This record gives sequence, structure tokens and C-alpha cells, in this order.
Amino acid sequence: MNKTELVAKVSEKTEYSKKACEEIVKATFEAITEELQNGGSFSLIGFGTFSVSERAERKAKNPATGAEIVIPATKVPRFKAGKALKEAVK
Repeated sequence: MNKTELVAKVSEKTEYSKKACEEIVKATFEAITEELQNGGSFSLIGFGTFSVSERAERKAKNPATGAEIVIPATKVPRFKAGKALKEAVK
């Protein structure tokens, strides 16, 4: 499922227009993104938690040349599924 299909599904289930649902979905994603950019987390009980994790600097080898390179430390988004979501997928 992609964003367009998500908007269509929300529109179908809520009977709101696709345009209104598109704005709601877009605003939701923006709110989650802003919270993660500010170092916070976003939890939906039963669905899951979005958070930011720090990945430490590490050494690796370039597969093409075999040369050792340093991969810098970075922040990455994480998602941990909630119990209800895990149960529904089983």
C-alpha cells in the first residue's frame, strides 16, 4: 500500500473526501516527523512507537576496493510494533 492507496482507504472508511483525507494523512506524517526531528518519540497504544536511535561510528570495508572506510555516527528512525499490531498480523 502506498500513500495514495492509504488516502483512498481512509476516505472510504470515513466517508470524507479524498482531498480532506490527503490533508489529514499529510499532517499526521508531518507531525510524526517533526517530533522525531526534535528528538522525541511518537506512540500509538496498541499500534507501535516511532523513535530515534543513534548509530555509533563504525569501520567497514569498501566491497569494490577492499579499502577500510569509516562510517560516521548518525541518527536513524526506528519503529517498534505494539502488542495489538503483532497479534493482528499473526
